[in-house]
Amino acid sequence: MSLWVDKYRPNKLNKLDFGLKQAAYLETLVKSEDFPHLLIHGPSGAGKKTRIVALLRELYGPGVERLRIEHQNFETPSKKKLEIMTIASNYHIELNPSDVGIYDRVVIQELIKNTASAQQIHGDSQRASFKVVLLNEVDKLTKDAQHALRRTMEKYTSTCRLILCSNSTSKIIPAIKSRCLSIRIPAPSADDIIQILVTVSKKEGCLLPMELARRITEKSNRNLRRALLLTEACKVKQYPFVDGQDIVDLDWEVYLKDTARMIVSEQTPKKLLEVRGRLYELLVIVFLLMKFLLAY
Repeated sequence: MSLWVDKYRPNKLNKLDFGLKQAAYLETLVKSEDFPHLLIHGPSGAGKKTRIVALLRELYGPGVERLRIEHQNFETPSKKKLEIMTIASNYHIELNPSDVGIYDRVVIQELIKNTASAQQIHGDSQRASFKVVLLNEVDKLTKDAQHALRRTMEKYTSTCRLILCSNSTSKIIPAIKSRCLSIRIPAPSADDIIQILVTVSKKEGCLLPMELARRITEKSNRNLRRALLLTEACKVKQYPFVDGQDIVDLDWEVYLKDTARMIVSEQTPKKLLEVRGRLYELLVIVFLLMKFLLAY
């Protein structure tokens, strides 16, 4: 059983509910003979990843949705061992290089080189002959990693395209921005979110009052992913819905708030170990949830 936010995520560009101008532009890129490197940016919960996944499906077909979790190993010049989790199909690979901190340069150089030099795409792919490397949170990369990315993206253009995803472009060096087609995905309007919440609730056989939808939208700060998660959490806690019912915080938010209170209440080695254990536990839960969703 999947979460509403995943269950009703559009998988085609022509099925998107908002940001139709950007979707139409992405469709023209798919048909273009010269597909560029892309820089997709916008606030959290605006639908950046949804549009990227839909774009990949337009490029490669449904095979791009057959995903697997892989653990890639790298070695720094000082012989330090690095491991990073990636999500991959036969046509693309996705990762967050900032997960390895100051060693992100090594990961970027090696992974793009390995992907670009791998066997070329064939089979049911009707259009694209290149592979895609999807890098998340590129605005969090170190400057060294960004300069390495700039050099690498020039070298392997014939066999590899980069799709860079970030919340902001202010910390991305001009040399990268100038080599990518930049597309901003704005946050959905309040009316867009309300309409989507009502529609999704109806598909689930639920009647969502407009006032409750408005309150959820306001609490979400125009983050559609958060709005859908809050709506589902409200349904689990109390249904039928009523206008004035409490909007519950998400479980992970409650867990982190409790952890923050523990940090403030006592600063001792014992408490540090306890807090570290809670954070590790949360990371394990997130990892297991990702594996479950990919398997589903």
